Order: sequence, then C-alpha cells, then structure tokens
Amino acid sequence: MAEEGSKAPASFDKGRFPEEDSDTDSEASDVNTSDDEDSSWITWFCTLKGNEFLCEVDEDYIQDDFNLSGLASQVPYYEYALDLILDVESPNDEMMTEEQHEIIESSAEMLYGLIHARYILTSRGMNAVLDKYKNIHYGRCPRAYCCGQPCLPVGTSDIPRTSTVKTYCAKCCDIYYTRNKYQGNIDGAYFGTTFPHLFLMTFSYLKPPRPTQVYTPRIFGFRIHNSAGASTSAGAIEGAKEGKASGGAAGSKRKEDGESAKGAGPQEPKAVPQE
Repeated sequence: MAEEGSKAPASFDKGRFPEEDSDTDSEASDVNTSDDEDSSWITWFCTLKGNEFLCEVDEDYIQDDFNLSGLASQVPYYEYALDLILDVESPNDEMMTEEQHEIIESSAEMLYGLIHARYILTSRGMNAVLDKYKNIHYGRCPRAYCCGQPCLPVGTSDIPRTSTVKTYCAKCCDIYYTRNKYQGNIDGAYFGTTFPHLFLMTFSYLKPPRPTQVYTPRIFGFRIHNSAGASTSAGAIEGAKEGKASGGAAGSKRKEDGESAKGAGPQEPKAVPQE
C-alpha cells in the first residue's frame, strides 16, 4: 500500500537544495517545484522506496479498456482507483472519508500492479524491463557458481496478496528472495509467473548457458557418496532396533535364570573325591 502522501504526489517533497547562493537556489527550487507539480501519479508511485522493480506503464495502455478486462471485479473502488492512477480529479473526492481514501489508495496500488503484470508481457513493457535488466536493477544470483548472473523478477502466483516477488536466475533456473527488504514487500502477482520465461524466449540472446561447475561435498578431501547420508540414517535406525531387541532378549534370559535359581533353593556342595 502506498504510504502517506500518495493522495497528492505533487506535494511530495523529493529534494531540497542548500541555502547558499539564494538566487541560484531560488531558481532551482522553482524548477524542482514545477517538476513535482508536473509529475504523474505513475512516476511518483514507481519512484517510491521499494518500488524500483516496477516499470512506468504508458497511460495510453491503461486508457485502453481492452487491456483492463476483468480487473474491475478484482479491485474494490475500481473506478476511483483508475482515476487516481490517471490523475483524473473525481467530483466526489471531497465527500469521501479518510478511511475511503485509504481504501482507494490501496486499490490503486493493486490495480496498477495487476496492469503492470500485463504490460510487461507486451513488447513495450519488455523493452522497459530490458533497460532495468541491463542495469542490474533486479540484482544478481547469490549462487557462487552462477558468477553474478543478473536476475529477473518473478511471482510464484498470479493471484494478488498470495506471495511476494522473487528473483529468477536464468543460469541455474532457480528463484531467490530479494536482498532488499523493501523490494521484497512487492506483491509477486505484479510480475506474474510467466514473465521471466517469456522475456528470455523473446530475447533469446540473453539466456546464459547452464553452469558447468557443481559443488561437491568432501570430507578430508574425499568425495561423499550420494548414498552416505541415507545409508548412515538407515544403519543407525537398524542398529537401534537390533540393540533394543538384543537388550530385551538378554534381560529376559537373565530374568528366567534368576527365577529358576530361586525356585531350586540352596544346593548342597558336591563331595570332592579324595585321592
């Protein structure tokens, strides 16, 4: 959900300048204020801390109803959320309560994320991601033998609010948690399960070869056999069972011997033959 200030991106303070050289600073401040006023909700939202994975979706794409098919049933206050994304002032905005505004802001975030998941599957969207990918915006694979392979964002579900975004390595074909805790809070459905694989099919020259090196566990320089762990566990279990069984049998035998000795009573010493 967008943090405080998401209602009016124009008032979001994006930077301040030193107070030296007042004339120059005044001009710079005017330019900065003008930029703030001209910035769209989409630009403001994508530059929030943690939203760096997101691309700016073209407004003409959002304005095409065909691209938004089926989203109205998934997002509460859909029309209001869409107006917020497109910077359209709603005539009923002043009549809404603070709680309703918060719901609309949350809905706008979800709606934009779901639109984003569709947009990055288009040629324009993929080119936008390509720029980020080349600049390593999505991080590198943490696996040592992948040698810093750049990653792509991926979701483990296409259903919103199911899981957070992960990073996919095309070299080892595995997924990882993002290293940035803020970026790790982005909904995985805003990228979807299809994107990285379609992206690598489209830009096939970016697909790296599989790693040739594989880590081999060793003890004192000797490679551990694959069955070592399984056989050790199985042997320990069997040994425990045998020990328990043998221990029980020995105890029973000792008990039986004791009972027979008790029933027989004291025995007379045998006579020793004299020579």
